[in-house]
Amino acid sequence: MKSPILVTLAMLLAGGAAAQTLAPPAQQKGRSVKPAIPAPAPAPTEEEKPVAGATLRLSAALTQNDSLAIRSGVVWRIFEDSSQPDGSRKLVAESREANYSGQLPDGAYIVHAAFGLAGATRRIVIDGRNVSERLTLNAGGLKLIDLLGDTQLPAQRLAISIYVPERGNSEAKLVLANARSGEIISLPEGAYHIVSTLLDVSQGSQGDNNTTNSVVTADLRVPAGKVIEATLRHRAATMTLKLVKTPGGEALANTFFSVLTPGGDVIRELIGAFPSLALAEGEYVAIARREGKTFQTTFKVTSTQDRDVEISAQ
Repeated sequence: MKSPILVTLAMLLAGGAAAQTLAPPAQQKGRSVKPAIPAPAPAPTEEEKPVAGATLRLSAALTQNDSLAIRSGVVWRIFEDSSQPDGSRKLVAESREANYSGQLPDGAYIVHAAFGLAGATRRIVIDGRNVSERLTLNAGGLKLIDLLGDTQLPAQRLAISIYVPERGNSEAKLVLANARSGEIISLPEGAYHIVSTLLDVSQGSQGDNNTTNSVVTADLRVPAGKVIEATLRHRAATMTLKLVKTPGGEALANTFFSVLTPGGDVIRELIGAFPSLALAEGEYVAIARREGKTFQTTFKVTSTQDRDVEISAQ
């Protein structure tokens, strides 16, 4: 039979480190000393948390069958999919590169591609994998050429508006109020109504008073993937009004002029010794008022034939 002392020693030798762990805390100057417990590490802030994400690559094509992407002129805007309290969506990225490429955190987004007046929208989801998307714009191009006679008019002499027509109303929806002649305008595939107004750039015809009665319209269709060219021909000329005492004589100053259609509709009113104005081809009545007296004459405008219109003060 083993001695109790030997059994106790055997248990201590077998326990080893476990016996040390279970030993009572050491005494120091009559007080027990508790082992130090390390403080927990602080939780990472939102900025310190790793954000999963991936690369989003975007391109755009005019039609579904186009093998090549549009190489310039595309504006990309990427919004958060979730709406803000006011109903808007937060813009997270914007680019004018033809092919967009950027890193985005995981989440859902609304992608919009604008190409002139054409555009396309798509919802995409980033979930840790790279995403490539091509948006189809179903768009074409329109190039307007405005002529006066055989001479192409500069853009500053024109006010061009583009409308989407509806049945019974050719100007139902204005889509572009300042189209420029000679430039390619990107438009969604569809039917359009064009209104081109000649502007008067003669002295005294600046600002809001420089539109003329020379207006040309056209109805056309823009096909997807193609550029069409439309020629709009104005027929007008510039007339210089003069009140004279004798044919070919000196123009009388401080004269008030009115130009009317044969039916009596006022086209323009001007003041001066010899004011000028551009008028569409046709017949007109000119009335001059000076020092309480009124004089008038009729005249005809022939396209591209600028000339003086004399009103006799006799």
